[in-house]
Amino acid sequence: MISNDNAVSFAQAIKAMPIVAILRGVKADEVVAVAQAIYDAGVRVIEVPLNSPNPFISIASLAAHFGDKAIVGAGTVLNTDDVARCKDAAAQIIVSPNMNPDVIRATVAAGMISAPGCLTPTEAFAALDAGANAVKLFPGELISAAAVKAMRAVLPKDAIVLVVGGVSAELVSSYREAGASGFGIGGGIYRVGYSAGQAGANAAAFVAAIG
Repeated sequence: MISNDNAVSFAQAIKAMPIVAILRGVKADEVVAVAQAIYDAGVRVIEVPLNSPNPFISIASLAAHFGDKAIVGAGTVLNTDDVARCKDAAAQIIVSPNMNPDVIRATVAAGMISAPGCLTPTEAFAALDAGANAVKLFPGELISAAAVKAMRAVLPKDAIVLVVGGVSAELVSSYREAGASGFGIGGGIYRVGYSAGQAGANAAAFVAAIG
């Protein structure tokens, strides 16, 4: 079963600062410095996608570095074998670009937070029925604020709904007004080659936009 402590901590972290920083492509020898700069800007949820170099080493490093001060997750998780490897690396969240009930159930059974990718109400309801703790609306480039509002009208009121992909600081307010719980921000905060200082400054800009 899902760890209640993890679920509550994630919900509280998103309510306090509704940003998941996605460090796609980050290297294991730089991940702590980059993540610390983002943390210092006010972000408390950090994701390392599995298509990054040595992702399990990065996840384990972040988990050891932050302890219970931040929530560390894995992204682009596509199968149950990787769910198990993420658990071994001390990940707390499993994020996927797709809605795979087997991955959701394995995540929940391992006591981690499940945030699968969904594009339609049908997928979102199926994800929640399978035990997902949050719905990742992806890709955000295809989902307008009006669409978020329409989905919010039918989804459970307490469902955590994150818009991920193509979200700029300028779009944050319109999505929030439509009912988005938060955002997964990748390239807007970190891209391969960015310094820790750049990533921190970018994170601070999103934090300021959210207010």
